Amino acid sequence: MSHVTVTQQDNVLVLTLNRADKKNALTRQMYQNLADALIQANADDNIKVVRIQGAGDCFTAGNDISDFAGQGDDHQISEVSAFMHALVDCTKPVVAQVHGLAVGIGTTLLLHCDLVYAADNTRFALPFINLGLVPEYASSYLLPRLAGRRKASEWLMLGEPFSATEACEGGVVTAVLEAEKLTARVDKVCQALAAKPQFALHHSKALLNTDKEAIEQHISVELDLFLEAMASEPAREAFDAFLHKRPLNPEKFK
Repeated sequence: MSHVTVTQQDNVLVLTLNRADKKNALTRQMYQNLADALIQANADDNIKVVRIQGAGDCFTAGNDISDFAGQGDDHQISEVSAFMHALVDCTKPVVAQVHGLAVGIGTTLLLHCDLVYAADNTRFALPFINLGLVPEYASSYLLPRLAGRRKASEWLMLGEPFSATEACEGGVVTAVLEAEKLTARVDKVCQALAAKPQFALHHSKALLNTDKEAIEQHISVELDLFLEAMASEPAREAFDAFLHKRPLNPEKFK
């Protein structure tokens, strides 16, 4: 069974992270499934909007560490890279519906969506530093421009969770809604986008993305550093401690 459910509602392609028993933690196969769906959306004139959401009680808890741990060669991120570039290259408006948890790439992918609506109970986190890792998906480029250098430094260098209200104030989220009103609002937004003149809509998106080349370059720089960090002793220690549910060894995590 695929852990990414792809459905179409009128002219809206709905991508649902459907691994609720694991808090929608993302595996490499899920990344590839998302990439394939986004590429297909670009080529399908019947798809006018893409909607990304999570099943169960959260959006996503981020990467499935057990799926990524112990992979020592570069091919481990090919699916992640495919997804990253497919979302950046998506010509259709992308709307994200977020609730519960949005951890790691669950937050950074939102930076590449056009509109993001979050339930007021959502908790965001960028805990890369706590795993001995560096930021990814151009978050170190985009967050200072959205939220300011001080707030971006707090989120990326401390790695502490933050609220939906703070995410909205920092430009990560378009609007925060009561949880029971979230789906209806996203339905309405997607329907409104699908009804717009498509030539004007697509070119409006393209005109807004004036720094696409810089973003793609930054994604590559971050990924190179991310791979290097994954092979470091602090990251290996953090992954092993997580998987074996034990405390970190401070001598190895520095």
